[in-house]
Amino acid sequence: MANDQVIRTKPPMWFWIVSALGLIWNGMGLAAFFMQMTMDLAALPDAERIFYETIPAWATASFAVAVFGGVIGCLALLLRRSWALTMLLICLAGIVLQISHSLFISNGIEVFGTDGIILPIMTFSVAVFLIWFAKHSKRQGWLA
Repeated sequence: MANDQVIRTKPPMWFWIVSALGLIWNGMGLAAFFMQMTMDLAALPDAERIFYETIPAWATASFAVAVFGGVIGCLALLLRRSWALTMLLICLAGIVLQISHSLFISNGIEVFGTDGIILPIMTFSVAVFLIWFAKHSKRQGWLA
C-alpha cells in the first residue's frame, strides 16, 4: 500500500443521512444569507429596516463565514474528508459572532421579540451537533 493511502471504514447509512441533512440545513442558511443581502429594506417595518441597515460589516462577514463554512464542512463530510471538522469549527465561530451581535450587541430581541431567539439557538445547537458528529466520524474511521 502506498503511503498516501488511508484505510477507512465504510460508514453506516445513517452517516450519509446525517451528512446530507446537515448540508440541507446549511444550504438553507446559505439561502437566508443571500436573501438578507438582496432584500428590499424599504419594504420592511421601520424597526427591522433600521436593524438590518445598522448591521456592521464584521457581523455580515461572520454570517458569511458561518454559512459557507457549514456548507463546505458538510460537503467534506459527504466526501469523507477529515477537514470537515475544521470547517465546521469555523462555521461555529461565525455563528457565535453573528449571534453575539444580533442578540447581545444590537436590539435584535426588541425588534424580533423572544421568538427571535429560537433560530439562533437551533443554529448553534445544530452546529455543535455537527462538530460532535464529525469528531465521532473521524474516530470511527469514516473520514480520512
